[in-house]
Amino acid sequence: MENFFDIYDLSLNKQGEELCGDKVKFLKTEKKTTIVLSDGLGSGVKANILATLTTEILITMLNADVPLEEVLKTVIGTLPICQVRKIAYATFTIIQINHENNHFKVINFDNPPVFYLNKGKVVKLTSETAKILDKKITISEGYLGRGDFIGAISDGVLYAGLGVVLNFGWGWDNVAKYLEELFIQGAYRSRNIIQDVIKKTNSLYQGNIGDDATFVGVYVRKVNPLMIFTGPPLQEKDDKIYVNRLLEFEGRKVICGGTTGNIVGKYLGEKVEIDISSMRKDLPPVGKLNTIDLVTEGILTISKCLELLKKCNCDISRLPTDGNGAVLLAREILNADSILFLVGQKINEFYQNPLLPKNISIRRNLVEEVVYFLRKKQKVVTIEYC
Repeated sequence: MENFFDIYDLSLNKQGEELCGDKVKFLKTEKKTTIVLSDGLGSGVKANILATLTTEILITMLNADVPLEEVLKTVIGTLPICQVRKIAYATFTIIQINHENNHFKVINFDNPPVFYLNKGKVVKLTSETAKILDKKITISEGYLGRGDFIGAISDGVLYAGLGVVLNFGWGWDNVAKYLEELFIQGAYRSRNIIQDVIKKTNSLYQGNIGDDATFVGVYVRKVNPLMIFTGPPLQEKDDKIYVNRLLEFEGRKVICGGTTGNIVGKYLGEKVEIDISSMRKDLPPVGKLNTIDLVTEGILTISKCLELLKKCNCDISRLPTDGNGAVLLAREILNADSILFLVGQKINEFYQNPLLPKNISIRRNLVEEVVYFLRKKQKVVTIEYC
């Protein structure tokens, strides 16, 4: 299976600040992935505005394929200079990955060097220095293979423990060693790596965060695909075609809808087994079928799942622990890297709004709303009607 660039970021706000002075933004297109981390000078609202402005300019211009030198001149020329410290009001790190050959380029302006791990070992990248508008820019390059990791930090991570545990803070070398230890223990998702490092950073600060601390990273692994089959096909004669599509799919398989579950069960020669313990006051129970990872009711469960996704802001760690259908469906979606919704267009009169034309499906509109939300969160989602 193809490689997936698993991106995750997490920040700690400086003590007493509601806004983080660091900002991360990333954009995936068919040809490349671009990640930007900017660290605004100071903390709070002013730093947040400057870091946000920097990331927006960089992402927008890089995505438009503006030449790199022109991009950097625009950003550096736009950022004001602190008259006291004689440094820019925001620093930044750019990581660009070419999807065709997995080649990456790192452009760094006054942020700490990135961490590049190959086969679980930190490799220090060779850097070239360029001067743009009298500002020093360092550029590094390399290739990412499956199991490799590359990450960028703001200097608040390095300052952790300053004057408390270590005389000079945690430091780059110590963070590098900590990352290698995580890989020895078995790190398989970017989220786990980032969360562990930020948790350690918070611990070294002893809860009194002295500076905004941010870590964003990319872990290369195989894709975790998911197919969600919901609603019976428009033509009954096509049932077998789409059931086979589901059963032959290489990835996680989910069915949403009682009728859809019965259609698949018929071709498997089984009946959907109901798990009564998963029934809730506002949600029907989940079912079980061999070779299918999750079977739920349709409209009510998908609607509740969308509420949960919005409430947790697509952060799986914030999902409830309850084992109802909506939570289980949300967990499948958030654990997936690519999602295919196979949506049957046969109208279920029970759920149809009598005020709507017969050709407008509540199911279809609901799934499209889920897809729209997930795409805004950088999820790779496709939808197919049958």
